[in-house]
Amino acid sequence: MKTRRKFITNVAATAAGLMIVPRHVLGRGYQAPSDLVNVAAVGINGMGAVNTQAVMSQNLVAICDCDLDLLDANLAEWTKRAQSPPSQRPPAAQAASPFTSFGPSKAQLAANERWPDQDERANLTRFVEQQVPRLQKYQDYREMLEKQKDIDAVIIATPDHMHAVIASNAMDAGKHVYVQKPLCWSVHEARHLSKKAKEKKVVAQHGNQRHSDDDNRRSVEYIKAGAIGDVHEVHVWTNRPFGFWPQGVPRPSAASPANRGWDDRGMSARIAAAMNADQKPVPAGLNWDLFLGVAPEVEYHPVYHPFNWRGWVDWGQGALGDMGAHLIDFPVWSLDLPLPSIIETESTPFNGATYPAATTTYYEFKGKDGIVRMTWYDGGLMPPDPEELGDEKLNTGGGILWIGSKGKLLFDSAQPRLLPATKHNSYGPPKERLPRVPHGDHEMNWINTIKGKDQLSSGFEYGAHLTEIMLLGIASLRAKSRLHYDGANMRVTNTEAANQFLTREYRKGYSL
Repeated sequence: MKTRRKFITNVAATAAGLMIVPRHVLGRGYQAPSDLVNVAAVGINGMGAVNTQAVMSQNLVAICDCDLDLLDANLAEWTKRAQSPPSQRPPAAQAASPFTSFGPSKAQLAANERWPDQDERANLTRFVEQQVPRLQKYQDYREMLEKQKDIDAVIIATPDHMHAVIASNAMDAGKHVYVQKPLCWSVHEARHLSKKAKEKKVVAQHGNQRHSDDDNRRSVEYIKAGAIGDVHEVHVWTNRPFGFWPQGVPRPSAASPANRGWDDRGMSARIAAAMNADQKPVPAGLNWDLFLGVAPEVEYHPVYHPFNWRGWVDWGQGALGDMGAHLIDFPVWSLDLPLPSIIETESTPFNGATYPAATTTYYEFKGKDGIVRMTWYDGGLMPPDPEELGDEKLNTGGGILWIGSKGKLLFDSAQPRLLPATKHNSYGPPKERLPRVPHGDHEMNWINTIKGKDQLSSGFEYGAHLTEIMLLGIASLRAKSRLHYDGANMRVTNTEAANQFLTREYRKGYSL
């Protein structure tokens, strides 16, 4: 007799989709216990909470976070929301635009028909009432993987530096994995995760949710349809980290700023001393050693955790790691870009501990139709406004601009737009080439692929390729050098010292 674990593994491997109790026997929207995946979540704050709530139609059997205070706070928030009346938000007003909106694609409407939309409130209520009382809580993911044998799949939404080791250990234990973007912290880790997912034959999803969105897929279809001709230039930008987390700041220090002037170095010393004056003990619920994980030992400070870790080199990948997976994704996908041959990052002052306030990264790819140059901007830096926009300005929050031989494609708002508006309106929606994810639910796409009922949206093979491109920009920054890259051999060829930034040494107790 097959165990439940063996059943789910076989279904994922064969894409058979056979359920022990047919859905039509039970009624629309009802799931038999055998049709549910046992999910564990590691990292429960921020996007971890979002990812976890997205799969509450399943069985959540374990939850893990090195900070038990954050874990309990999220459980309390879910309980509060489940017990509160539903909120009614008025629809957002839409500004008048000369660009025609084409609405959901036919492929998206058809995909949505395959399954009813998730009833998020009902799922949350069921989770709070039925699952929270028996939910197992852990601080150490290693203990969770060792002790809890009923886990089928693991969501990993920790700080970036722990993604690879947790995902690798989970796959070794035979678990399907969903890993928040960026996939990992180093180029070597990206290669490792892609290889291991293939070897272990698990369903491994990269958590770049926009990859499953209808309008984002439409932008790819415009390019693949040749709507703007041959593309050899792309600009990608975000305003982060502005207003989200600090960058360009020194590490807290007890050193006195005495006799320091008011120049840049003097100000940096004063800021470091001022932050150290705010030093607080490690919170009772936080295991700081588990937070550090694979990374070097650093004394706890509230400027690091929670969330602000993203701006620090030891743990995060700054704005490029945060938004690159959402934005660089579509030029890479639409143009079938290989790994870049040349990468160069320029920035505001970089102290090596925390990422600069703003960077620009220049990539050069040897594409199938010739050289493609892509420029990344963050921290408020922007490309020039296209003249076709007239008085309109580019959205400073972020966007993508493809420049082709027959026009331009801009995606910096609700939908991709051909420039100028007259070209967009006359061209109409592009030919639908890509499958759609029902309701754009990236996490449930992962769950349904585990069940053998869908195709994975953003698997590790593609996710690792995209992540490597992003992290090469970080490597150039840290090496303070233009890089010539041999992707086939994962080597920087023009400066040997830069290769150290493609990997890292792990602290004792952690390994891939």
